[in-house]
Amino acid sequence: MAYSSITKPSDYFNTKLYDGTGSEQSITGVGFQPDFTWVKHRQDARSHGLVDAVRGATKYLISNANNAEGTDTEGLKSFDSDGFTLGTDQNIFNESGGTPKHVSWNWLGANGTASNSNGSITSTVSANTTAGFSIVSWTGSGADATIGHGLSSAPTIYIVKNRSDASDWRIGQVLTSSNNMTNGNGYYMELNDTKASTNPGNADTWGATPTAPTSSVFTVGSNNAHNGSSDNMIAYCFHSVKGYSKFGSYTGNGNADGAFVYTGFKPAWVMIKRTDSTSSWHMADSVRDPDNPHDHALTANTNNVESTSATWFDILSNGFKLRYTGAYNQSGGSYIYMAFAEEPLVANVGQSIPATAR
Repeated sequence: MAYSSITKPSDYFNTKLYDGTGSEQSITGVGFQPDFTWVKHRQDARSHGLVDAVRGATKYLISNANNAEGTDTEGLKSFDSDGFTLGTDQNIFNESGGTPKHVSWNWLGANGTASNSNGSITSTVSANTTAGFSIVSWTGSGADATIGHGLSSAPTIYIVKNRSDASDWRIGQVLTSSNNMTNGNGYYMELNDTKASTNPGNADTWGATPTAPTSSVFTVGSNNAHNGSSDNMIAYCFHSVKGYSKFGSYTGNGNADGAFVYTGFKPAWVMIKRTDSTSSWHMADSVRDPDNPHDHALTANTNNVESTSATWFDILSNGFKLRYTGAYNQSGGSYIYMAFAEEPLVANVGQSIPATAR
């Protein structure tokens, strides 16, 4: 059985749906003061908006584009004790009318920042070591450098963006042996497109000699997308926490009786990407789609409306099982995933609180 030190995962990650009004409003019911909020309009082709407390609530990034950071004083205006406050912006955050048009995914950091000097560049971090999540900002040097991430274990996936320039999102991962930054490889993927895991060749990504992250730092190279000289940089770092989060890989079988992915908990949120070929970043959650099979899809790399055109997978008490014969379950295809829990399979040691399937 998978025991967890986190009895209530929704204290650290929660999905909240809300109606836009076009007027200033406070969104409550998140259950904590988020440090990272990701918003998407479900019914219109509008961009994703990503806001965090380290950069500041009015600063947003777009996952489906390579845009530099924007400032919107009428977007997400503040992080509050049980959610966040929205202004009058109707483009990304608060379009008026209709049923719950917006979804927000919310993560708890440290509700504060600290200076971190573990790396060769001093960083500013909001690190939740219990939940294995940190937000890291630094000023780029344009040369190989190490960055302190504030976690107690090495991140297995980290998402990096140059805030100052129009440059692609870069994702480093230590989940599959053949296409990460270990063994002299410098592979990366891009959140804003469908690119397979890519070997950059001469491009300096995770160091001139690509280096996997440690329990205190991750390495960036001279590439502008990772460490642009004098540019403002941001990274979102994650590692697995038993019973709460899981970052891993699986191989598709091309069958409706598809691959089963064990997470050790009932997932509340899943994002999947194929690594050996092109595919979108598929995003699922149990609030938009509370029943099996899951068929409510958003993609992090597009502004597409929510799709219900395919049956993707079933959410189970201990993981998820692919049900689609095409994308995300191609025979022999290699995939990575990120997942956060709705319920641990079993809660704290000594407690017998089993999760239930949907």
